[in-house]
Amino acid sequence: MSAEDTLVIHEIYASIQGESTFAGLPCTFVRTTGCNLRCVWCDTPQAFHGGTRMKRGDVLARALSTGTPLVELTGGEPLLQPGVFPLMRELCDAGRTVLVETSGEADVARVDARVHKVMDLKCPGSGESHRNRWSNLDHISPRDEIKFVLADRADYEWMRATIRERRLPERTPNLLASTVFGKLLPRDLVAWVLEDELPVRVQLQLHKYVWSPEATGV
Repeated sequence: MSAEDTLVIHEIYASIQGESTFAGLPCTFVRTTGCNLRCVWCDTPQAFHGGTRMKRGDVLARALSTGTPLVELTGGEPLLQPGVFPLMRELCDAGRTVLVETSGEADVARVDARVHKVMDLKCPGSGESHRNRWSNLDHISPRDEIKFVLADRADYEWMRATIRERRLPERTPNLLASTVFGKLLPRDLVAWVLEDELPVRVQLQLHKYVWSPEATGV
């Protein structure tokens, strides 16, 4: 059995998409176990360890059984597991719209072109900005999304500079800015974006308002 034949899975469940340009749509989440980053504000540390090793075919069947047109691979960091790449292809072949939520540190070059990459660029407040793999930007297309999670004004200014210096709007129109829940007020972020006429979509983590911020599996 090859490394691509199994995956270590934290959970699979149906909910609504809480972030991205797909926010609010019914979505099945396949959350893998394991992450090689330790962002100080991470809200899913429970996915760092544990999980259940499953055959890739069983993961595919579970993901398709919910019936949602949208499926997201998330984690942890899903791209650390070799089996994720053929799984994404199989989900696309089955007619699903597929998203992958990735940190920006993992190499996205092998991701199927039909998949919507939602890629973080880690701001300094995460403690992991030195891990950004800038070559990933060469694999971002207009269908993909670049996300910034902001803890404070310094993160905002870093995002603003990165957008301009890296000419991100030329790569994708889908630039997302969200706040660390409970740390930076969304209304402050909105005011800064309006003041600078920054071409970003301000977003909230919708699931944290529908359920409690501590809820898991939703």
